[in-house]
Amino acid sequence: MDRKTPSVSDVVLADPDDIDPTLGRLERQLEDDDEPVTAVENLEERLAIALEGADYDGENPAVAVAGAVALYLAAHPGELDADRDAEGVVQRAVRAQWRGDTPGFVDDWLAGR
Repeated sequence: MDRKTPSVSDVVLADPDDIDPTLGRLERQLEDDDEPVTAVENLEERLAIALEGADYDGENPAVAVAGAVALYLAAHPGELDADRDAEGVVQRAVRAQWRGDTPGFVDDWLAGR
């Protein structure tokens, strides 16, 4: 099966229903970024700039998790398939991002979802 290389906007699955204004800001910053993730010289830096722009204080756990998911999906584009297990993707992304040392505010947010 041929898979298209995802773009930056493809991996930022922040808030499609625009419920959280901070996540909406993140999504709007990157929604037109059609550059393939494999062509971005430093994806982590590009996402960090967008994350900071959306959540200036760095205290919104949803934004932190959205960043983790974006990096995870960029590294695992097969997980973008429509039949993916969204909760499983979040769990794997959090595990990959923080390597078992997840910040408390993220743990609390995940537990309350």
